Amino acid sequence: MHLVIPAGAVDSKRRLWRENKTGFLFSHKALATVFRARMLKALSNAGLLPECKTPAHWVVDCRCVGSGVSALKYLSRYLYRGVVSEKQLLSDEGGLVTFTYREGGTGKRCMRSVDGAQFVWLLIQHTLPKGFRRVRDFGFLHGNAKRKRLLVQWCLKISITPQLASPKNQGFNAERVVL
Repeated sequence: MHLVIPAGAVDSKRRLWRENKTGFLFSHKALATVFRARMLKALSNAGLLPECKTPAHWVVDCRCVGSGVSALKYLSRYLYRGVVSEKQLLSDEGGLVTFTYREGGTGKRCMRSVDGAQFVWLLIQHTLPKGFRRVRDFGFLHGNAKRKRLLVQWCLKISITPQLASPKNQGFNAERVVL
C-alpha cells in the first residue's frame, strides 16, 4: 500500500495552510499504530480477520520527498503500467524465467532468474482481488473537493493552468504548476 500525505493541511476556519516544519504531518510510529488498529477492526467487522496471530507492530516507511513530483511519477508508473514489460523478460528455459528489474534504492539494473511458479507468484502479488480499487483519493485530492482545492491554491498562492490532453502529452507533467 502506498499513501501520499502532504506535510501540511488547510485550516478552513482561518483560511491558512498549516505546514509541519519537520516535513512530516504525522509521526510514522503513530501512523502505523492507528492504521493497524483501524485495519484490523475493519477486517474483524467484515468477518475477514485471519485465524493466525497478526504482528504486534507494522512497519511504516515514511519518506519526505520534497515537492512530491518524484513520488507522483513513481506512483503513476506503478499504478498504470504492468508489473513486468515484455522488454524485461529475457528468457524462459528449463522452467526458469529470467527478467531484469531496476533496484529501488540504487536505481541499478539487475537480472533475476526464478522458477515459473515463483514468477507467477510474484505477478499475482500485484493483482488486486475482485471489488478492490487501485486508487482512492481523499481530502483535497478527492474528485468532489473542488472548493477545497481552490482554497489550497489560494492559501499557497499558486495557479494551475489547465492543459489539453494530446497524444504527445499523455504522461504526468510537473510543469503544470505555475507560481
